[in-house]
Formats: sequence, C-alpha cells, structure tokens
Amino acid sequence: MGKKSRVKIQKSGSGATPVVTPKEMMNLIAELLQKCSSAAPSAGKEWEEYTQIRGLVEKIRKKQKGMSILFDGSRDDYFPDLMSWAQESGASCDGFTVANFGTEGYGLRATRDIKAEELFLWIPRKMLMTVESAQNSVMGPLYSQDRILQAMGNVTLAFHLLCERANPDSFWLPYIRSLPQEYDTPLFYQQDEVQLLLGTQAVQDVLSQYKNTARQYAYFYKLVQTHPAASKLPLKDSFTFDDYRWAVSSVMTRQNQIPTEDGGRITLALIPLWDMCNHTNGLITTGYNLEDDRCECVALQDYKENEQIYIFYGTRSNAEFVIHNGFFFQDNAHDRVKIKLGVSKSERLYAMKAEVLARAGIPASCVFAVHCNEPPISAQLLAFLRVFCMTEEELKDYLLGDGAVNKIFTLGNSEFPVSWENEIKMWTFLETRAALLLKTYKTTSQEDSSMLEKADLSLNSCVAVQLSLAEKQILEKASASGRAKRLHFEKKLEEGAPLPRYEESDIALLENSDADSKLPIILRKLEEVEEGQEIQVEEHSHFLNGDKAAAGFDQEANGGLTLEGISGDVDSALDSIGSSTQKGQKGQKEVANLSAS
Repeated sequence: MGKKSRVKIQKSGSGATPVVTPKEMMNLIAELLQKCSSAAPSAGKEWEEYTQIRGLVEKIRKKQKGMSILFDGSRDDYFPDLMSWAQESGASCDGFTVANFGTEGYGLRATRDIKAEELFLWIPRKMLMTVESAQNSVMGPLYSQDRILQAMGNVTLAFHLLCERANPDSFWLPYIRSLPQEYDTPLFYQQDEVQLLLGTQAVQDVLSQYKNTARQYAYFYKLVQTHPAASKLPLKDSFTFDDYRWAVSSVMTRQNQIPTEDGGRITLALIPLWDMCNHTNGLITTGYNLEDDRCECVALQDYKENEQIYIFYGTRSNAEFVIHNGFFFQDNAHDRVKIKLGVSKSERLYAMKAEVLARAGIPASCVFAVHCNEPPISAQLLAFLRVFCMTEEELKDYLLGDGAVNKIFTLGNSEFPVSWENEIKMWTFLETRAALLLKTYKTTSQEDSSMLEKADLSLNSCVAVQLSLAEKQILEKASASGRAKRLHFEKKLEEGAPLPRYEESDIALLENSDADSKLPIILRKLEEVEEGQEIQVEEHSHFLNGDKAAAGFDQEANGGLTLEGISGDVDSALDSIGSSTQKGQKGQKEVANLSAS
C-alpha cells in the first residue's frame, strides 16, 4: 500500500505554541457559544455580527495554533495509496487515474477510451464512510447519547472523519489522506473576501453558515471535553476550530445519499475516489446497485484516453456552488437568482387572488427563481404574475366563469394570455422589479468586469466577483426580456389582435408538451417554495440511475440535504439549548452536497 502514513501534530510557523489553560479556553468557548446563540441581528446589522463572531473565532484559532492534526507530505503523495486501497477493496480502477487539471484542481483522467453510458466506476459499500460506520466506531457511545448527532447525519460524518483521521490504523486513512487540507468554501475566506459578497444573494447564507459553524464548534468542543462518553475519543486533546471547519467542508462538499443495506432507508455517506470527479453540465449518471451493494457510475459522454472524466452535480445555481462546493461554474445552464414575491394581505382583492393561486397549487407568498436562460421565468412564476396583475373581473372569470376549472390549466402556459392588458402589466412588473433589484448591488456589471481583470485578485475574491457579476447579468437579461415582452403585447393591443382562446381539447397539448412554459401548473411539481421555506432543487447528491437502483429511491422522493445541514440543522437544535451543552434537540432538516475535489 505504499509508505506508512505518519500522523503528526502541526507545528507553529514560528516560536512556541501559545500556552492556554483549559479554563481560559473554556471561557472563550462559552463566550463564542453565547454570542452565536443570541437572537438574529436586526436588518443591516448582519455584517457587524459576523465581524464580532469572527473576532472571537480568530482569538480561539490563535490560542490553538500548532494543535491541529496533519499528515506528512503533500496531497499528491497519497493518491497512489488511494488507488491501491480502492483496488484492494473491490473498486474499479482500470479506466482512470487521479490527475491535476490546473485551475479545475484534481480530477479523474481516462487511461483508455470510455464510451458514453459505459459503467466505468463502482465503489463497494465497505469503502464508504457512513452514519452506520460511525455508529460502529469509537464515537458510537457518544452518538448513542447525543441527540444532535442522532438527528444529523452530516454532523456525525464530520466527527467520524475527524476521529478516523486521528487513528493511525484507520481503514479509511488512504482516503482521508487524499482529501484537501484546505477548501475554497466561504468558511475559509478571508474577511475582505467575504466582504466582496455583500449585496449578492449568497451573502446571507454565507454569514449564517459561518455563525452556525462557530456555534456548533463551541457546542461540540464543550461536549468533547465534558461528556463521559467522549473520554475515549482521539479528539479530546486536539479539537481545534480549524479541524472542525475542515471536517465540515469535507462533508459539505462530498456527502451523498445512499440506501441502507436493506434498502429500507436513506443514509448519508462519503464515497472515496468517485468524489474526485469534477462537474459539468449534463445528467445524473450515478446510481446505487442494491443487488451488488455498490455505487455505480456510467460515463456522461464519450471520453478519449487522457481526457478528464466529468459528472453532473445537479441543477444548482452558482450561489449554491459557491456556498456549498467552493467554486463558480462559468457555463452553468441552471444558474438563477431568487425573487421573493407575495400578494399583500391588505390588498382589496387578496382573497380572490389567493384562491386562484391556491387552485393552481401556488402559495400567495413565495420565493421564485429568475433563470439565466430564455424564458427567464418558470411556468409557476408566469402563473403567479398573471394572477398578481389580474383585475377583479378577470379573477371572477377564473373563479366563476365558464370553464373556470379548466382555465387554471392555462395560467402557466405562455400561449394563452389572460388578456393583452394583463400581459403588459405582468411583463412591466418583471422589467421593473429586476431593474430595482439591480440597484441593490454595491457595484455595477462594468465595475465587476474591471475588477476581474486585476492581476492581484485572489482566487476567492475572483469567485465572489464572478458570482456578483453573474447575478447582475441574469437580472439584466430578465429586465430586457420583460421590456421586449411588454413592447410585443403593447403592439398586440394596439393592433386589436384577437386573444388566443383555450379550448378543452387543448388539455392534451398541455399535458404532453415538454416545454416548461406549456405544462399545466397543477400537474407539475412546484419548484418554488412558500415564504419561510428553503428552495428545494434537484441535487447531484441523488442516486437516480440504473435498473438496479433502490425502489422508490428517486429525486423527488428524497429531496436534498446540505451541510447547511451542519449549518442549518444543528442551528435549530441549538435554539433550544442556549448556552447549555447538556441537552440536545432534534434538528429539522439536513442537506447533502457533492463537489469537485
């Protein structure tokens, strides 16, 4: 298996490691937990809170300098061991190798020609790090007594990873040694790099992610130091913030959902070797074969020898890629920005509009998405805007008029306008709303483009500016599209063009069409979400492919889980804990992601 791994305690860059007493550290940890457990800051105060929390974290990091566990050598040194271990463990390794692809980082390079849809990679269950393998490890006793670990598989995986990293005899050491020592997730950003995200739609999630990660670290630090079931954990003498940040990012960028061995439940797992694949546009090509009990991946396209092998991570926006995966994807066909819309309850026609929307399966207050492609709005948003702009007479027609029930089917269909006036109003609204959102940014598209030309821009700063620019470009396209549509329908009205009428026979067209804009709203899964909920998107973390996939194990059924999982789920659990670390409360949701390596 190559050279024996040597685990070592990291040494400080210069001078002796700062001496800190256990009491001093516990006081700092308590202060951090209290600060991170306080109520959400008032509007406009989020950045101030972030800098305060970051200041406390930096104090702790300074005290912990030189205490983290690292491996000798560089990451490159351990890839041969990874390949040997994978082959000995029953994985397929004959069609590819690990290679460095420059700006894309490490990935898989084909060592022979691979045909599209060819099964070229499989990973047996025994290689996976899962919630179940964590329960059967040294952390089993703590898991059985801590309700947060029990509720949150992603947190469990993070601790599992840290415990195995500290064990020189761990079965997973060849995998763990091959992981990056640092990540490009916002948890690793410098403060001035995070500041470049101000004004973007990602910034709130980035600030919350940092706050929640600091909060969780403080909670688990006290747990590791004080809980009797944690006495045998290899983390007791060395559990730094940098360790936790690394584990969180490792899991956040790599965790996936797989079926349990009996196929009865879904569990979370880290999948060695396969998670080296980088992302491109396409389709999900990974499935779980329960019969052979292994993850299987077929080729997304034809690959020639020496070409990089890609997989598709899912329909994520660039904001999601930046927050959870640590990269910006330039040609993202699924990029979008969020737009929050709602019918005011004080509006005179609120009850009628809410009823029409309810019949279409759309809430009266919702977070929608404006897309990078044409058309910029989904069938759901088209239907919402039409109802939002309806007059009282138009509303009555969709509630009480002839064929009112069937008319609901046409709300998301671009071919059947409510009226020319309604089309003009709704496209004017989109044009104006997108233009207003553009004014909330601190920079213009031109300023972002100029900044990207600077030679001294750090990688993280570049990603932040790219994200800011991409959001603006989507809104600019949406505003321009709204203007073009408005002018088009103004001309229709001026010409007195006849309004297309919906016939009952058209329902077949609506049901069978592949075009998003032609599908009847109530027959589609609602892709947007009600106010207060998170947007659910199709993730690369779902295993959907293959005839032997687990029954019922599909994209819609399993939803997504993210290590906002560690950020969001423990967050809700800690709400009930406050500054106490002796009680636990179940989290409410988890989120899973997979990323480039």
